[in-house]
Amino acid sequence: MDKAFAVGEAAIGQDGAETGMRILFVGDVVGRVGRRMVKTWVPYWREQEAVDLVVVNAENAAGGNGITHEVMDELLSAGVDVLTSGNHIFDKKEVLQFIDDVPVLLRPLNLPEGTPGHGYVVVSKAAVPVAVINVAGRAFMPFQYGDPFRAVDQVLAQLTNEVPIALVDFHAETTSEKVAMGYYLAGRVSVVVGTHTHVQTADERILNGHTAYISDVGMTGPRDSVIGVKPELVIQKLRTQLPTRFETAGGPGQFAAVVADIEERSGVARSIRRILYYE
Repeated sequence: MDKAFAVGEAAIGQDGAETGMRILFVGDVVGRVGRRMVKTWVPYWREQEAVDLVVVNAENAAGGNGITHEVMDELLSAGVDVLTSGNHIFDKKEVLQFIDDVPVLLRPLNLPEGTPGHGYVVVSKAAVPVAVINVAGRAFMPFQYGDPFRAVDQVLAQLTNEVPIALVDFHAETTSEKVAMGYYLAGRVSVVVGTHTHVQTADERILNGHTAYISDVGMTGPRDSVIGVKPELVIQKLRTQLPTRFETAGGPGQFAAVVADIEERSGVARSIRRILYYE
């Protein structure tokens, strides 16, 4: 950790405003390197930065695709509270054996009715209930997801005033769809974070004076890679158009995240900071 440094760390919001809940959201964790970075930095943020809730997108945490029970336990033991996912959640078939029994392991909310697992969960941290909602976009995505806007609406309609804080992980390909979701939910949820593209964007902001937003949190995984994959394999695939077996890269890691400060009673986001640490 001594060799790590921050690049592109920014803070915005209302300085000096009272904050209650501090949420750390960690972008797409890829493979063993990503898990190592989680185990290094999540305890730091919990102990040194007084983070109350840690949410991690873990759909690529096991070998670059999917998640296993062992990997899930490893991340939860590192101090993670909720695991979100996306289109790779079922890549490891064993997840079907336990996903129904683990409410804090989420899959996209807008999958077909009857799909195993949970699309959202309400957890209590610092005596404050927080809803974490996982939803997938539809533009250029590999599955036929249902309407993500309507899916989130349905969950928000079920939540009571006793759940003042809500975080939405919008796992989507295009920035336009993500920005649209941000504005659609502005004023109704506390945080909207984009995941899936593995490249951190620099557009963190507070929408409508209420909702912390970023288009993509980025990737926590191998620093010297093409979104987590060995570069030479991706180059080979792009140049030849031939089938290529992708392998997760090793080497030094990076930790991509955002931290948001939220008022406990109102659910208003007062600040969002973008974090990118390199080994």
